[in-house]
Amino acid sequence: MPLRLDLVDVFGARPFAGNPLGVVHAADCLSDAQMLQLTQWLGFSETTFLLPPSDPTADYRVRIFYPAGELPFAGHPTLGSCHAWLEAGGVPQSEGVVVQECGVGLVDIRQNGDELAFAAPPLIKSGPLSSAELTDAILVAGVDPASVVEAVHVSNGPNWQLLRLKSAQDVLDAQPMSKAVPGTDVGLAGPVGGGEGVDWELRAFFANQHGNLVEDPVTGSFNAGVALHLFASGLAEGRYMAGQGQKVGADGHISCTRDEDGRTWIGGRSCTIARGAALPALG
Repeated sequence: MPLRLDLVDVFGARPFAGNPLGVVHAADCLSDAQMLQLTQWLGFSETTFLLPPSDPTADYRVRIFYPAGELPFAGHPTLGSCHAWLEAGGVPQSEGVVVQECGVGLVDIRQNGDELAFAAPPLIKSGPLSSAELTDAILVAGVDPASVVEAVHVSNGPNWQLLRLKSAQDVLDAQPMSKAVPGTDVGLAGPVGGGEGVDWELRAFFANQHGNLVEDPVTGSFNAGVALHLFASGLAEGRYMAGQGQKVGADGHISCTRDEDGRTWIGGRSCTIARGAALPALG
């Protein structure tokens, strides 16, 4: 029986304005090598593979691949996978909350109208960058050193390093390098002064398996790490809206909320672009 592939746009303010994702349903028959092969062929920042859960409290299990391997967690793949699972007839065990099983464990995803939001997983690594890490991050991201207010780790699966800049304009003015060490994950965030609708502007860069530095259109994991840091440090309270993707033709809108229990939720809209494409047998 052919595998089913959905193409989903995540975090976009409108269709084709977010981050694309391939979602493969009922992927039990695929090997790790086949999952990576398909991911590399599609060329998206990530492709996900839906599987039956191994934890009885989870609604489904997902494996998240990027062109160089597998990730324990990523944000836009979490929301896009949940969206595809629900559209395929998935019914969560608890009304209004979907429980996803992935490499970091269980992740709650709540439904709020046409928006899904995932609970930001705890940071694996936090704290300031070393002086050497800061020098490298500034060079890779191509920012003016004088614009850097803070430089910290916000790793939650991907090894994100955050450079918090003085303003959104400083973020947009960055001129990143074209090459970097594979595995590099550097992101920028700056406040939008007097902006309407968007409070923080973000950009995120990662180095692929060939060492090419790629700008991600909209990045759930980086937004999650940034939100945890901003809420914990008092730089944001309650709820804010982040924007991402201007420099690559996207228009990402990410809602970041801290609830009364202290949990941080990262939300946005998902849109199915194509549904049910049949995949041939993979080599």
